[in-house]
Amino acid sequence: MSQLLDLKKADTIPAWCPGCGNFPILKAFSGAFAESGLNPEKTVLVSGIGQAAKLPHYLEPPCNIFNGLHGRALPAATGIKCANHELEVIVTSGDGDMYGEGGNHFIHAIRRNIGLKVFVHNNQVYGLTKGQASPTSDEGFVTRIQTHGVMSTPFNPLALAIVEGCSMVARTCTGDPVHLKATMLEALRQKEGFVLVDILQPCVSFNQINTYKWYKERMRPIPPEHDPYDRMKALALAFQWGDSIPTGIIYRSRRPSFESRQPVLRQGSLVTRIKQKTLEQHQ
Repeated sequence: MSQLLDLKKADTIPAWCPGCGNFPILKAFSGAFAESGLNPEKTVLVSGIGQAAKLPHYLEPPCNIFNGLHGRALPAATGIKCANHELEVIVTSGDGDMYGEGGNHFIHAIRRNIGLKVFVHNNQVYGLTKGQASPTSDEGFVTRIQTHGVMSTPFNPLALAIVEGCSMVARTCTGDPVHLKATMLEALRQKEGFVLVDILQPCVSFNQINTYKWYKERMRPIPPEHDPYDRMKALALAFQWGDSIPTGIIYRSRRPSFESRQPVLRQGSLVTRIKQKTLEQHQ
């Protein structure tokens, strides 16, 4: 059974600033989910803490939802997937939640290649807590906390995911709604393994550098002749930043998922087996 995930009616007003990139992400996800054919009843949407992490609450009819602690969306999603690997588990959160507080979990979830579809709203700033630099902020980015500008090299989630053999690595941008939806749909249709979609988006309140105009001038679709299974070429694309930023599917691997390599899960999901055992004990 496939259902359309519509934006909620006027009784629920998203707690986002007008013009926030989270709005087109919400709309694109709703449309992509409807086209994917996934069943909301067999889908779990997991998030952490942050403005991006509020997305699950603005969908109607809702999927199953789990909101975790800040930076802890991935361990919760991993547990859900292991307990019932027949579920589709989707994670949506921001660059601070996933790459900062959740950075350690991010590394090892990819290393395991657990079957999660992860959408990261990357606005290169902490939008919920009023504008501190995030792990993806560019060097020199000035905030009220980093008054002399960011001095650390930005975290490169795409390069890390490629090195660790992630099943699918992609980048898109909210400034191109058609590309955004198409990329999300491709991610939702991925059959196996960890999927990372890094979504560049503006923060209209606290990031006046990486604006819609800034992204539009730099986004470059990946040429159709690109071979996503070529790791070294994918890495080269992952390190492109500045005047030219590639968008599209950057990398794919044929590495089997974590759950498919677990002998105990080949006998069926843990949830189903526990239910069956309980029924047998009461007969």
